[in-house]
Amino acid sequence: MALKTASIWKVDQKMYILYCTIAGFISVWAISGLLVLVDYFSGTPGGTFFAVIGISLGINDPAIAQYVGLGLHMLTGTIAGNIYGQASIFWRKIAPNSYRHGIKTGLIVGVALWAILFVPLTTLGIQPKLDSFISSAPNQYIFEISSNFQGLYPVIIIGSLIFHLLYGMLLGFLSGRMTELGTFVNGRKEVS
Repeated sequence: MALKTASIWKVDQKMYILYCTIAGFISVWAISGLLVLVDYFSGTPGGTFFAVIGISLGINDPAIAQYVGLGLHMLTGTIAGNIYGQASIFWRKIAPNSYRHGIKTGLIVGVALWAILFVPLTTLGIQPKLDSFISSAPNQYIFEISSNFQGLYPVIIIGSLIFHLLYGMLLGFLSGRMTELGTFVNGRKEVS
């Protein structure tokens, strides 16, 4: 009599890369929408967050800076999801094999993304660039944006942690749910 052992993997391990990349893309879209709402409620022009990214890279045109910032934000969130999927293949403890487990590990991804990428870029790149624009902004739009962010560094750091936690939760939930459903896999699993 042969013993049957259940696989620890609910889907082919390579599917985690696809699931997490798609989940990263959807999650970063959702967070980007929330960031536009923050602009609206804070009274700053729509797309200010994304413009700050573009402006800190030396783009002086407000519209182009917003699009570049949005594009880089979308790319970063999608790549972060992809890296989560790749890590899931090699370290099964973080694999999003259910939506509940995905949320837990997604929170870890969100905090890691915040600590490894956002805080250093903001502290060492974006904030110093905005501070320098107070005395020598290339145009009035950039001066107004840098003026809006004066003294808000602690608020930005703490607020961004919340947004990164939301991103991680959504990333983990979506990738875990795709795993549970066997999305893009022949012979779908029973929904539990």
